[in-house]
Amino acid sequence: MITFIIALIALIAGFALYGTLVERIFGIQPERQTPALTRTDGVDFVPMSPWRIFLVQFLNIAGLGPIYGAIMGIYFGPAAFLWIVFGTIFAGGVHDYMSGMLSVRKDGVSLPDIVGDELGRGVKLFMRILSLVLLILLTTTFLSGPASLLQGLSSLSTITCSGRMIPIVWVLIIFAYYALATVLPVDKLIGRFYPIFGAILLFMGLGIMAVMLGWHSADMPEVFDGLANRHNQGYPLFPMMFVSIACGAISGFHGTQSPIMARCITNERQGRWIFYGAMVAEGILALIWAAAAGTFFAQPENGIDGIAGLQAFGAEHNNNPAAVIDIVSRSWLGTVGGILAIIGVIAAPITSGDTALRSARLIVADFLHLDQRPIPKRLMIAIPLFLCVFGMVFVDFQIVWRYFAWTNQTLACFTLWAATVWLYRNKRYPYGWLITAIPAIFMTVVCISYILIAPEGLHLLH
Repeated sequence: MITFIIALIALIAGFALYGTLVERIFGIQPERQTPALTRTDGVDFVPMSPWRIFLVQFLNIAGLGPIYGAIMGIYFGPAAFLWIVFGTIFAGGVHDYMSGMLSVRKDGVSLPDIVGDELGRGVKLFMRILSLVLLILLTTTFLSGPASLLQGLSSLSTITCSGRMIPIVWVLIIFAYYALATVLPVDKLIGRFYPIFGAILLFMGLGIMAVMLGWHSADMPEVFDGLANRHNQGYPLFPMMFVSIACGAISGFHGTQSPIMARCITNERQGRWIFYGAMVAEGILALIWAAAAGTFFAQPENGIDGIAGLQAFGAEHNNNPAAVIDIVSRSWLGTVGGILAIIGVIAAPITSGDTALRSARLIVADFLHLDQRPIPKRLMIAIPLFLCVFGMVFVDFQIVWRYFAWTNQTLACFTLWAATVWLYRNKRYPYGWLITAIPAIFMTVVCISYILIAPEGLHLLH
């Protein structure tokens, strides 16, 4: 429990102290009008209240990522706690803040344009392709997960593909929702209902934390027990853990989402709370689920700690984090709490999936210079994206997740390097650019190492 409490305090302190430093180095201009006010169009550029934007941003970037990633990350042992804390404060929070605030400064443009403005036209084209690939992979991931969970709660028809059961009815239902959320004005569906789902996701995490601290604190993993690699499948801790825990530490996907809310904030003062703050909230959620997954399966009477128990449970359930979420939520929160928790876990990925498609639509629209006020022009872009995602549903989830993971972190590298160039050119502080350069260097090493040794990469370690 000591590790968990210290990590929790560190995340909150990181927001208050390091978040303020990042804001100061960026140099907010409260008197400057934001794109929400200068480009209001009633579709994507729509002023909204700060608390609503925070909850929408949190839900957009959260999804299954900080939960699934944290569960898979604790397989490596207590070192996962350190990466969640230091990654969130010094990498993820900085990444999300800079991508959001640079979009504000650059008139609400999407991530490829932010990066391309600083790193050149060739990089801009590459970022457009990489961003679209990432968003399609992520939407597929965040579609397959909740569809499978919903299928487990119902008995609707499925189809078989390559030996896998596809919950086709739920897939189609979620797709129908995606169509609405992707093309409707941001304040009509996303702005109204996402804060509710964001609150449910936070309630779920706080409920799990309360039970864990109240009744199971003695079984929680501690960094004092050692930071050695505990993974039972032989994956090296570096770089595999740093890619497995993405959304709970740093995620390139967040850089594609921040510009959506950058088109809605009305004052640059809101940036630290919305962009850096939502990342810290996600880090706390990841911390809770890493601790819960590493605690729930402990059997002290049999000499089995929580991580070993988790690995045994995972082996019986194809290492599917959804099975962990289901049993922990139902066992610790009871019927009502379990239902709310499962709703949160289902709603969060679905709502991240649709905003991923919305972000993809905006990236293509920026590239083609298409006015998105007419609905036919929105559908012109959205329908081909839907077809790409639908085709990916029939690919094995584990494969899609792995490719999403390294693509995600590669995108984060480019965003951090672009922010570094921007800070260096502005020179508000002589060495202010180091706040993005240091995590950029670290994540570049992580991504290159991952590509060299991962099974889906060059697989140099056999």
